[in-house]
Amino acid sequence: MTHRSKRRTVLLATGAATLAAGCSKYGNSDSGSATNASGGQELAKTSEIPVGGGKIFKDQKVVVTQPKKDEFKAFSAICTHQGCTVGTISNGTIDCPCHGSKYRIADGSVAGGPAPKPLPAEQIKVEGNSIRLA
Repeated sequence: MTHRSKRRTVLLATGAATLAAGCSKYGNSDSGSATNASGGQELAKTSEIPVGGGKIFKDQKVVVTQPKKDEFKAFSAICTHQGCTVGTISNGTIDCPCHGSKYRIADGSVAGGPAPKPLPAEQIKVEGNSIRLA
């Protein structure tokens, strides 16, 4: 094998690995959905989600809110601005610590900051006092 053949093999292997890595990431975290969350997994008890507030589940990349008593909503926890995970929920908004984007707990719509679009809704099931990923 010549020096030229070895170099070509290394370049082709590197290019293929880069392409595969790029393709495997496509549509994953950029979509804003909770792709790491497994369906049916219990997130919380209903009593753990405050009325007028919510709770962030960082591992599942989901935010669950309770805008009104017994009304539960779920959204992606990934900010639509630059992909940071939201950090707090206060005064009726889900807040991103990176650049100050704020989203309304009732519908995930943008309440302020540089976010270009609402947080995508996520599917949950409320069964008895349990909140589960759908």
